[in-house]
Amino acid sequence: MNNRIEKFQQFVRGYAQAEIAPLATKIDQDNEFPTPLWQNLGQAGLLGLTIPKKYGGTDKGYFAHLVAMQEISRASASVGLSYCAHSNICLDNLFKHAHTKQREKYVPRLCTGEWVGALAMSEPSAGSDIVGSLTCHAEQIGNYWVANGIKKWITNGPDADIYIVYMRTKAGADSHSITAFIVERPMQGFSVGNKTDKLGMRGSNTSELYFENCKIPQENVLGEVNEGVKVLMHGLDFERLILSGGPLGIMQSALDIVLPYVKQRKQFNRPIGTFELMQGKLADMYTAQQAARSFSYKIAEQFDHGVTSRKDAAACYLFASEAAVKVSLEAIQSLGAPGYMNDSPASRLLRDAKVYDIGGGTNEIRRMLIGRELFEEK
Repeated sequence: MNNRIEKFQQFVRGYAQAEIAPLATKIDQDNEFPTPLWQNLGQAGLLGLTIPKKYGGTDKGYFAHLVAMQEISRASASVGLSYCAHSNICLDNLFKHAHTKQREKYVPRLCTGEWVGALAMSEPSAGSDIVGSLTCHAEQIGNYWVANGIKKWITNGPDADIYIVYMRTKAGADSHSITAFIVERPMQGFSVGNKTDKLGMRGSNTSELYFENCKIPQENVLGEVNEGVKVLMHGLDFERLILSGGPLGIMQSALDIVLPYVKQRKQFNRPIGTFELMQGKLADMYTAQQAARSFSYKIAEQFDHGVTSRKDAAACYLFASEAAVKVSLEAIQSLGAPGYMNDSPASRLLRDAKVYDIGGGTNEIRRMLIGRELFEEK
């Protein structure tokens, strides 16, 4: 890690531990995202890390974005997930594919946190097979696209002002039949469903979105008509890289909880951390976290140099997500009965970690993608 990134990471760590960590338990218990935090994050310069300064960003790159995701998730994994959905999955993706007027209209307000962003891809029957199973559709009528359908499991759904939404705009189920749109919350025919009650990532608000003859102006097409899959697939590579910071933060948080405990907790007149079996658990937790960290950092550095790899983005996310679940389980085991209580931070980490095996393309899909790319390489 270079000196610039290291100093930035120290800044984000200090910010996250002061502003977010004290709220983590309450966020989980109340299942509520603290709304003022959005503009707080914007004032700290953390929402537009990959956006040029011209549009209100800080232009620090993907490595900086990854470590910000890690440190925010270390303080609260649910805040980290919502943060990534806004700053990368919506904002970074929108900036890359938007034309100048769209950038000028949306990007500065997303960078400050005045507006919250989300991306809407999944549907009740469309997840891994998004191209073939997408049913939300839009028909062009004059200068508008009239959209109908339901989107499901949308992170930041209840809170967002701006949504990137994928709609089928041509008959058929091929990769040239879907268009990406920028949908604004006040648009006629658009509404947001009730917040869902999830196992983990509580406070990272999730809901369904409803389109009932929703009128989307032609100028809100993101990219080209019927070429939304290009927007989707290009965004997924960066999404998976930045999302890997979530498991990194969870694993570090697990170590933050376990290390003081095994020094203080005594059995047989000695700290349990002096027993070899417990030291073995600590070694495994640390090794998993460091291996995942090194892998993700390496890929982030390559992305900042313009060397992007679909299989490597999927691979570092795959490895980190599975490591985080194992490390969280070891944290509970190390704490014993206290770790199994609902009010234990360790139990929250496990519930939060599991979503990374599913979101951003399941681990099964990631394995298929990596294997296919390796097979097709010359």
